[in-house]
Amino acid sequence: MTGGGVFMISVAGQIESAEFHDFDDIYCKFCFVYGPDWVVTSGLEEGISQIVKRSRDERQLFVWNFPLDITFKSTNPHGWPQLVVSVYGLDTFGNDVVRGYGLCHLPIASGVYKKTLAMFVPESTSLLQKLTCWLTGRRPEYVDPRVLAQGEGREVTRVRSQGHVKVSFNMVTRDLARFGYNNRSTDVNRSSSNVPTQ
Repeated sequence: MTGGGVFMISVAGQIESAEFHDFDDIYCKFCFVYGPDWVVTSGLEEGISQIVKRSRDERQLFVWNFPLDITFKSTNPHGWPQLVVSVYGLDTFGNDVVRGYGLCHLPIASGVYKKTLAMFVPESTSLLQKLTCWLTGRRPEYVDPRVLAQGEGREVTRVRSQGHVKVSFNMVTRDLARFGYNNRSTDVNRSSSNVPTQ
C-alpha cells in the first residue's frame, strides 16, 4: 500500500475500570483484531496491565487506566478493527483463571467515546465437566481470545455474563471521504463527547 492510496484511523484511549463482584486482584490483557487489508503503522497491538485490587469505597471498582495507542491504515473498511479485552485473576487455589472476555469495534467517526463492555465467561456444558473443572482448578477458557472477534463457532459456545469493563477512545480518521465513505457523526452525537454504543 502506498501512502496516497490509503485511509487511516488513529485511536488513543484507555481501559479505564472494571466491575466484578466477589473477585479481587485482577488484571487485563488486550489485543486488536482486524482484517487482511489493515496494517498497523504505529502503536501496540496487544498488552497486559498491572494487577489491581477492588476499591474500598461504595463503587467497588477495579481501576487500571491502562493506555491504548494505535494507528491503522487500509484501503478497505472490511475487517474494521476490534478491541478484545480478557480479564484474569487468581481463584481460591491460586490458579490463574479467566474472569471475563469482552470486545467492541473501534468507533467509525472522529471524536471522544466511552464504551461499557459486557464481559462473559465460557461455561462447561455438563455437570461432570463442571465437577472436573472445579476439582482440577481448570476453568473453561479460549486458547486464543482473538477467535471472539471472528464469530465462527461462537454459536456452539455456552457463556455466562459476568462483570463490565469501561473503555474510552479518542478517535481520529483521515481520508475516509476520499474513498467515498461518509463517517461524520450525526448532530445528536456531535453535541455530546460521550457516545455509549455498547
